[in-house]
Amino acid sequence: MSEKIKFAVVGCGHIGKRHAEMITRNEECELVGLIDVKDKSQLGIESYDAPFFASLDEFLASGIEVDVINIASPNGFHFEQSYKVIDAGKHVVVEKPMALKKQHAEKLIFQALHKHKQVFAVMQNRYSPPSAWVKEMVESGKLGNIFMVQLNCYWNRDDRYYKTESWHGKKDLDGGTLFTQFSHFIDIMYWLFGDITNIQAKFADFNHATLTDFEDSGFVSFDFVDGGMGSLNYSTSVWNQNLESSMTIIAENGSVKIGGQYMDKVEVCNIKDYVMPELAPTNPGNDYGAYKGSAANHHFIIENVVDVLKGRNTITTNALEGLKVVDIIERIYDKK
Repeated sequence: MSEKIKFAVVGCGHIGKRHAEMITRNEECELVGLIDVKDKSQLGIESYDAPFFASLDEFLASGIEVDVINIASPNGFHFEQSYKVIDAGKHVVVEKPMALKKQHAEKLIFQALHKHKQVFAVMQNRYSPPSAWVKEMVESGKLGNIFMVQLNCYWNRDDRYYKTESWHGKKDLDGGTLFTQFSHFIDIMYWLFGDITNIQAKFADFNHATLTDFEDSGFVSFDFVDGGMGSLNYSTSVWNQNLESSMTIIAENGSVKIGGQYMDKVEVCNIKDYVMPELAPTNPGNDYGAYKGSAANHHFIIENVVDVLKGRNTITTNALEGLKVVDIIERIYDKK
């Protein structure tokens, strides 16, 4: 693949526009289609010079040549649309979560293997410098055995986010707080420490009863299959603005805490015979006006797709890891 890699984007909301933007900024890429059920005039996509389609089927029937299709539609459509893309013989980049059911994620992976196509799962928090640093600390054994890991995710998501006309908050399209808001953090935890077992959980719906079809808060505890125990405490009931996203690690040779609104700062590093290096700055969070999202690392995802398809690098988040995040969330929600 020496020529430009051709992309189309399904879903032209906040995140879909980020995909389109990163594709157009990459000189090895070409944007050949934008797809959304809404009227083009409502979407704010005038700056993109690409044909517009009202459905994925319509785009696939157009005969436009495309290598990769990015799925940035509501969560409940991810599996069905990704499957359609793979079935059509194209690679797919799928926003988190890859699916809302483990069996759907498995089906997608099976089809991708059958068709020899790549499934790129979007988990952009892996690219932040603190995440990469902790990964190195865990893998190199500098921390020794892991004893305890605590993940705290306390965000504000109120009626500025859960609008009546939005898919956010709807059980079938959104899936739940862990799928839409905090799957990135579950991904980081899985990436660092592996799978979990012995899950216990309790959930509450404090102030979202009229806004969403599901819980807004939860306490979850578990053991790691590879040793050590962990907890995930989360809420979207925080007043007015995000409070924190943090990960505290207590290990044999020391303690680490990553904090800040997007786990973008190393707040504590107390490790035996170790001096903390200066890390590169983290990209700012995605800004949606009234509310904030995760660090804006989508350009790394597009670069990785290009590198993989041109045979220069391996995939950063493979489909199996995307499946594991869905599986872990599904097992937590089974405790309801």
